[in-house]
Amino acid sequence: MYFRQLLNDETACASYLFGCKSQARFAVVDPHVDLVDEYVALADGQGMPIVAVFETHVQADHVSGLPELVRRTGATAYLPANAGVEFDHHPLADGETVTLGNTAVQAIATPGHAHAHHAYLVTDRTRAEEPWFVLTGDALLVGDAGRPDLHAGGDDGIEAMARTLYRSLTGRLLALPDHLALFPAHYSGSVCGRGLSANPVSTVGFERRTNPALQFESEDAFVAALLEDIPPRPAQQDAIVAANRAGRPLAEMT
Repeated sequence: MYFRQLLNDETACASYLFGCKSQARFAVVDPHVDLVDEYVALADGQGMPIVAVFETHVQADHVSGLPELVRRTGATAYLPANAGVEFDHHPLADGETVTLGNTAVQAIATPGHAHAHHAYLVTDRTRAEEPWFVLTGDALLVGDAGRPDLHAGGDDGIEAMARTLYRSLTGRLLALPDHLALFPAHYSGSVCGRGLSANPVSTVGFERRTNPALQFESEDAFVAALLEDIPPRPAQQDAIVAANRAGRPLAEMT
């Protein structure tokens, strides 16, 4: 398996390019609009096509590079079912697997930061039939949990979103093996968390033992802590979300 983590320090966003070289099938997860040229250049340097572009959720803090990457490569766009986007894509169901040659990407529904949010469990079948790492998006970060307010609304207020996130963390992500490598969508400097580490990689087990957001003895205690000192909303959040739902540049939405 080829794997690269790409970091955008301006927005503290992490994105990922990986896939099967033997069968020439690469994917990008949570692409940033400013890094589209880099994804394409890295894939071209390996002589491999990008055939899939995944979002863990509709981003609220930066413009997605998914539409431009799909336009340039012809890749299929994959988002969680009911993400509410207005462009052609494959809506992924909980548990659904996308096969990229010897690489398998399984969607795990982890709502709470957003109504429609997936983590992606990745297996390299040239190494083993069990998963190697998990891409956790904004649900579980290194040193914190995702904030519950950015996508709250309708029947789900901030507290309800926080409770949903707690169940996603405890029932889905912390049910994974401790040895799995964990790669989040953000690191220190992002407004999507409060105590984020500057190290954008961890393991499920290390976060289970050391992440302050995972040390509470009850759902109520987790929720109370998560609702304290929520950071300011991202600049232009409404316009960014609208652009990412429409698959259009930010300039067209402002």
